[in-house]
Amino acid sequence: MKVTPKLKVPKRSPKILNPPPNNSYNSKNNNNENLNETHFISLIHNCKNTHQLQQIHAQIIRQNLSSNSRIITQLISSASVRKSIDYALSIFNCFRDPNLYLFNALIRGLKENSCFEKSVAYFKLMLKMGVKPDRLTYPFVLKSLTALGENGVGGSVHCGVLKMGLEYDVFVRVCLVEMYVKIELVVFALQLFDESPERNKAESVLLWNIAINGCCKTGQVSKALALFEEMPERNAGSWNTLLSGLLRNGEVDKAMELFDGMVEKNVVSWTCMIHGLTLNGLHQKALDLFFKMVEEGTKPNGLTVVSVLSACAKTGALEAGRKIHENISNNKLHLNVAVGNALLDMYAKCGYIESAGLVFSGLKEKDIRTWSIMIWGWAIHGHVDKALRCFEQMRLAGIKPDEVSFLAVLTGCSHAGRVDQGLQIFDSMQRECSIEPTMKHYAVVVDLLGRAGRLDEAFKFIESMPLEPDYVIWGALFSACRAHKNIEMAKVASQKLLQLEPKHAGGHVFLSNVYAGAGRWDDVERVRSLMKNKNVDKDPGWSSMEVDGQLHTFVAGDNAHTRKQEIYSKLEEIITGAKQHGYMPETEWVLHNIDEEEKEGALGSHSEKLALAFGLISTGPGAIIMIVKNLRVCGDCHSLMKYVSKMSERVIVLRDIKRFHHFKDGVCSCKDYW
Repeated sequence: MKVTPKLKVPKRSPKILNPPPNNSYNSKNNNNENLNETHFISLIHNCKNTHQLQQIHAQIIRQNLSSNSRIITQLISSASVRKSIDYALSIFNCFRDPNLYLFNALIRGLKENSCFEKSVAYFKLMLKMGVKPDRLTYPFVLKSLTALGENGVGGSVHCGVLKMGLEYDVFVRVCLVEMYVKIELVVFALQLFDESPERNKAESVLLWNIAINGCCKTGQVSKALALFEEMPERNAGSWNTLLSGLLRNGEVDKAMELFDGMVEKNVVSWTCMIHGLTLNGLHQKALDLFFKMVEEGTKPNGLTVVSVLSACAKTGALEAGRKIHENISNNKLHLNVAVGNALLDMYAKCGYIESAGLVFSGLKEKDIRTWSIMIWGWAIHGHVDKALRCFEQMRLAGIKPDEVSFLAVLTGCSHAGRVDQGLQIFDSMQRECSIEPTMKHYAVVVDLLGRAGRLDEAFKFIESMPLEPDYVIWGALFSACRAHKNIEMAKVASQKLLQLEPKHAGGHVFLSNVYAGAGRWDDVERVRSLMKNKNVDKDPGWSSMEVDGQLHTFVAGDNAHTRKQEIYSKLEEIITGAKQHGYMPETEWVLHNIDEEEKEGALGSHSEKLALAFGLISTGPGAIIMIVKNLRVCGDCHSLMKYVSKMSERVIVLRDIKRFHHFKDGVCSCKDYW
């Protein structure tokens, strides 16, 4: 620990405050010199807030009872429970000779207020002063060390436990096993578990649960399953622990089998399963399970809602997100910061930025993440002025920007071509907020300069960086080089990409794209052959959209959908119609040296076009078509969607890996600056 706290002796007594109206402690009591210890402890237990506690404290001092350790111990505990940990510390530091009970109360209070370093520091002070810890001291010290991830100190405390002969105390041993699990020394945790005399008793369920969690954490799934079968008795926590562990290790089928076999499922069980499915990318299954949970009568809690809204956000499932929002309102679930942020994020990522704005305005509790989500939402939807205004409003509200909020507003400047404004904001990070830019911030600045065609400045900026440029930095420069057809600089960037990650497909594909754009087909084939020789595979592109609560996913040339004939028929119809209105297929986006007719055919089967056609045949007139793509949209698809939005009189919203494109009346919100 950094500094051992010093005990402070006050020079004068604290100011006595007037008791509030209707307080049980009135003026007559103030002068009663016969108030005893029991009465003061009763008053402490019955006080409703810190202000009343301070009233009682003042009278304790007046009655010369401030050296009574029982009373002071209760004061410290009561202040800690009310989250007034600084006040608890001041009470402790005014006591001349603290004993075991005072130390225990403070160490526990510090731990429960997440002041883990101070909790350990006062434990060290306790030892330094010769006060011996007991079975009530160690659990909270061990929990603090667990939260801090302390390896060396944890071992020292374990030695102290052995010296005090407390290794067989149930609570101490449970905390020791839990600490070793959390600091990833599971072999020691399992050794302690195996040596525990309580392991075969029914009341040792918690110890078994921690051991199972430890096995899952280190990937020992078979061992976890074996322990689960051996348990003398199980509780809901046992099932949920194993369930979470299986999902954490990607064992979705085993987790689902376990979940289906549970006789009684509580909200934690459902939440574990929904969260686990989301973590494993099975977003539709997570959504289906949530609605099944509601149907079966289990009310979701905040964690459930946050998990399932995350699934909506990742897939663009707006319809499901709205139903979940309705469920929150119907069940009168408290809209705390976490739930509010999840709702905000869902609407922003599902294409309804105005709805996100309404949620944001209605939130009573906002933290830095709330503001960052809103700034990011405006930015990726192309509303740079609103993003900048939100950024300023955050600062005026007294919230200091962090790395994420700066990244969000810089992204907005990049998407809108606000180069000088973006550079000023970047400079202000260090100058005004003392925030060191990360690699992501540097990458956005490269993108900012590159999009605007200021490639030489972007290259010089990279050379001047205090950090070694990574794959993302060179990728941003490469994309700009391709857009502005600077082949020589693109080759330099591509070489850097391939040096950093020789087997990553991006560098090869980037270079192939540049050569294709310049018509250098021999070079394209050379790069493609190199990819094959190195066993480099390109990530497959896909696009998805939600219809009637179900996600439909397409890949290029997809023939798997049940309505494939209608989809391709509709696609042919809209391409023909678009050509009559002036659309010309941008065949430079096809990366093979084939004739123009074949190129047009290759373009026609892109996943976002298939999703568009499906949206047109499966939704009614006037309905907004929302498409999510895992890669950047190609220029030809972008062009076609502008024409289709005007022809069909439909709004088309496309979310690609970089930003949102809102197509309406033949115009895109990005103003073709992308």
